[in-house]
Amino acid sequence: MNITPFRIDIPQSDLDDLKKRLDETRFPERETVDDQSQGAQLDPVRKLIEYWRTRYDWRRVEARINSYPQFKTIIEGLGIHFLHIRSKHEDALPLVMTHGWPGSVVEFLDVIDLLVNPTAHGGKAEDAFHLVLPSIPGYGFSDKPTTKGWERNRIGRAWDSIMKGLGYTEYVAQGGDWGSVITTEMGRIKLEGLRAIHVNLPFVAPAQFPDVPTPEEQIAIDQCLRFANDGSFYHHLQTTRPQTIGYSLSDSPTGLAAWIYEKLGAWSHSNGVPERVFSYDQMLDNITLYWLTNSGASSARMYAEHPGLTFAAVQVDIPVAVSVFPGEIYTPPKEWAERTFTNMVYWNQPTEGGHFAAFEQPKIFAAEVRAAFTKMRESHVKSNVLAPTPN
Repeated sequence: MNITPFRIDIPQSDLDDLKKRLDETRFPERETVDDQSQGAQLDPVRKLIEYWRTRYDWRRVEARINSYPQFKTIIEGLGIHFLHIRSKHEDALPLVMTHGWPGSVVEFLDVIDLLVNPTAHGGKAEDAFHLVLPSIPGYGFSDKPTTKGWERNRIGRAWDSIMKGLGYTEYVAQGGDWGSVITTEMGRIKLEGLRAIHVNLPFVAPAQFPDVPTPEEQIAIDQCLRFANDGSFYHHLQTTRPQTIGYSLSDSPTGLAAWIYEKLGAWSHSNGVPERVFSYDQMLDNITLYWLTNSGASSARMYAEHPGLTFAAVQVDIPVAVSVFPGEIYTPPKEWAERTFTNMVYWNQPTEGGHFAAFEQPKIFAAEVRAAFTKMRESHVKSNVLAPTPN
């Protein structure tokens, strides 16, 4: 593979243009309800935009991402951006982690050192990972597809090509949201060398809900129905009209911020108030990455690549580990996962965290990832699968 170093260097003119657009924001009137039933509320969005306009510093997170080794490679004509951070521990386990929407590699910044350098954070050398963090096509600094066809199977095979191109003949994979869709597909098709997967959004809902559900099943059923009837209209819009919503997301930074801010509240373990778990800087690091890379429409097209996607069970026969965080969109019972994953090696329900687990609770998330792959490590150490650092 042709792997070339990459470095973020946003032109100052782009930042000046963003500031100008924020200065000229035209807000809608206040919502006519006292809750979030009409979407992102005016007052908190105003406060977020005021911080973005007057205090936020993109160069801070740009420098932070640039402190890690970044690369681009061409796969089937498309440039794929990824971070590749090797642990100092020789027997570290190679791990590819995939973000989702409305996320990015920014979600993983606070877990990188916890996973790569565990001995500096109370862990053991045998807990270490070599990390590969790719950006999904159409997201961040990966290229934007110009034709249809970049769906979960193709992306999963592209990730396998990256891992093999880096010299990792054996590896494990992790993901949530679209990352879970891609990671689950990688496990379903049993890519050669993929030893196990870990997901924090398991696709295990039965094709038909039980007539007499248990109390735990009823909670999950209610969550699925609530999402279908109230929370999934963004999904229908981005599936059917990504180009139309893309004009607004590409032209208005405030519109983009509100579109993402709502999901950060609705899907995090925050009771709908994202400021309880995220700082303004955290939220805006991710939002600004979307703005500066003009990823509003191209990221939405990921939904158009997967019409009809639901939480329905996807059988995987290789080892699967599952973490179900309490603030997740839906929290399926263990029995559903056991029926779906024929070789489930780990199941846990942490007490904190939501859909954006790595972003919300990095320490808890890192502990889950370590525990998830414990059974994979002994044979990995025996095989001593190592990879060279790319030139």
